[in-house]
Amino acid sequence: MKVVFSRKGFDQGYGGMASPILPDGRLLPLPIPSDRDRTQIDNIGFNDVDLDAMLRDLSGGKYSARSTVHFDPDLGGNHTASIPGWRPAFGQSGPAQGHLSNNDVGPGDVFLFFGWYRRVEKLSGRWRFVPDAPDLHVIFGWLEIDEVLPVATDRAGSLKRHPWIATHPHVATPDRYTDPRNTLYVARKRSLFVAGIGAGRFRFMRPPMQLTLAGRTRSVWSLPSWFEPKERAPLTYHPGAACWEPDGDRVTLKTAAKGQEFVIDGKAYAELERWVANLVGEAA
Repeated sequence: MKVVFSRKGFDQGYGGMASPILPDGRLLPLPIPSDRDRTQIDNIGFNDVDLDAMLRDLSGGKYSARSTVHFDPDLGGNHTASIPGWRPAFGQSGPAQGHLSNNDVGPGDVFLFFGWYRRVEKLSGRWRFVPDAPDLHVIFGWLEIDEVLPVATDRAGSLKRHPWIATHPHVATPDRYTDPRNTLYVARKRSLFVAGIGAGRFRFMRPPMQLTLAGRTRSVWSLPSWFEPKERAPLTYHPGAACWEPDGDRVTLKTAAKGQEFVIDGKAYAELERWVANLVGEAA
């Protein structure tokens, strides 16, 4: 099993603010804004929350529940009940997909989606980010790969096999995704780790999903010590010893500033599959 740490959602370049950690601990993953997509933020669910008011307050009026977003990875939302055969799926293209392909990411491998999160609160009727709350990289979802669809080079075949993918943004707008590397990763019908489908969002913030080392900037991570590569192939984009600093039963990782997809191969890390199973099992 290979595992891909995949950076997704609002960030400094796309959105300009963190996704919220709600007062009850729920994670609200905001897909990146896009004026070329038709899906609105409120499709994400959270029907018991006034997303419109929250987003307007947190963004200073820049975003609302009706702002359009690139809804990818599609791990579920208000749309799923109306799409027969729907399954979670994730699209990738360009150099990032080239990196996944070069590392032979495919069926049996797992994406762990992470992004920028910060706690929010409601004060005097308005939402705000909690003062002095840390900016964190948090794992908010996962996808166990069942199939890899070459939607650019075999669009007709991919749609014939899975008609429901027609609404996915990497399929719905073929004029936008002309790169032959445009690819869709489809989740397993049955998870290897939990009851149900092989993908989902983690509902609540829990310690195992926090990547950021306490007291450091969000790009400095704390991982189990066995992640340190030593003589093994490292997490991609992190080859140098200077990236890694042992800290007892943990290791501190200074993550690469660029790169959407960081791949680690379980062939070299025997602990990896059990770690993923525990993460998904405890948090799903």
